[in-house]
Amino acid sequence: MTEYVVSGRAVSITHPDRVLFPDDGITKADLASYHHAVAGAMVPHLADRPLMLQRFPGGLGGEWFYQKEAGRGVAGWIRTVEVAKEGGTVRHPVVDDEASLLALTNLSTISFHRWTSRADRPDRPDLMVVDLDPSTEDFAEVLQAARWTREILDDLDLACYLLTTGSRGLHVTVPLDRSADTETVAGFAEDLARLLAASHDDDLTVETRKASRRGRLYVDTARNGWAQTVVAPYSVRPRPGAPVAAPITWEELDDPALRPDGWTIATMPARLAGGDPWSEMHRHARAINPSRRRRLERLVAKAESPPTGER
Repeated sequence: MTEYVVSGRAVSITHPDRVLFPDDGITKADLASYHHAVAGAMVPHLADRPLMLQRFPGGLGGEWFYQKEAGRGVAGWIRTVEVAKEGGTVRHPVVDDEASLLALTNLSTISFHRWTSRADRPDRPDLMVVDLDPSTEDFAEVLQAARWTREILDDLDLACYLLTTGSRGLHVTVPLDRSADTETVAGFAEDLARLLAASHDDDLTVETRKASRRGRLYVDTARNGWAQTVVAPYSVRPRPGAPVAAPITWEELDDPALRPDGWTIATMPARLAGGDPWSEMHRHARAINPSRRRRLERLVAKAESPPTGER
């Protein structure tokens, strides 16, 4: 057993030698060590948010499940928040400090997925997420889609930040001031996706069915709906090599070595010595206000209108 004394609390990591990533020999102790090393950057992105845990008590290749409801091993001292669901409520765990992060790590939680809103006002998102999900292995298509997304958001005077997902794609994340409700933000995100797809029909799509995408990149905005979650920055992904969801700068988009799974639990702590690229993002939070909504609606209508002569 390994013990950490953090946030004024002793947290034990039981069965530290349990192998979670069999191809790499990465153990539960290694995962806890990673979370301990990056907690200063990771916890602020988890704090005060309802969470969904992706647990692998049998390691990759064994039993695993998603857990939204606190319980099933979650320590009683970990804060929870109760939010509405169809037909009832869900009591989600919340990570406000390193002790909570490590206690949930002890449950073999590999990935942390967070709400785009905070516990005090779950119906008022402070993040909007555009998931650029490729249909092929050509990452250059994802990079181009990110640039196109930024062009529109710049036109709307909305700041945006990049996350390599640790899987195949990128997330473009917009900080918001919480003045708009979930339905408004989700609708705005859908209009943004429609504009992207209409403007670049050969390359992008909003088709949910894979068979209808015809190799085009899927602009996914479903994560902005009520009770939806998105992978948290610095969260480990359950893939060989233990890649990490990594905030990056827009300048890094031009790095030919950039990969969506390029950082791992072995390399991320050293990267964070240079700071968290997202540490100041909420200083740039803006509103999804009526004027921005109207401008986006006009852009969508123009992009989706048939060319002159085809009416």
